[in-house]
Amino acid sequence: QVQLVESGGGLVQAGGSLRLSCAASGSIFSIHTMGWYRQAPGLQRELVAVITRGGSTNYADSLKGRFTISRDNAKNTMYLQMNSLKPEDTAVYYCNAQTVYNTTYWGKGTLVTVSS
Repeated sequence: QVQLVESGGGLVQAGGSLRLSCAASGSIFSIHTMGWYRQAPGLQRELVAVITRGGSTNYADSLKGRFTISRDNAKNTMYLQMNSLKPEDTAVYYCNAQTVYNTTYWGKGTLVTVSS
């Protein structure tokens, strides 16, 4: 089992920045890829970015250049630095972990609200 806890969400004005964190615990040795997803009201959950244990990253095309995903394996923590935030970035942001056993875990999410 893997437990994921997100933090760092909140209210920010358009153009501002936030840094989200996702702390992993449990069977962390089994995690190979972690990622951030988001779900805006009335919309489906969508990919923000993913990062492998080795540090390879992939981003949603629309977010490249504004968002940066990173991972500290020693601290079992993943981050999402979000810059130049826009009102359309308002969503619940979820942490995701995929294991070598083909299991997927989700955090409970952290709300990011960007005011115009």
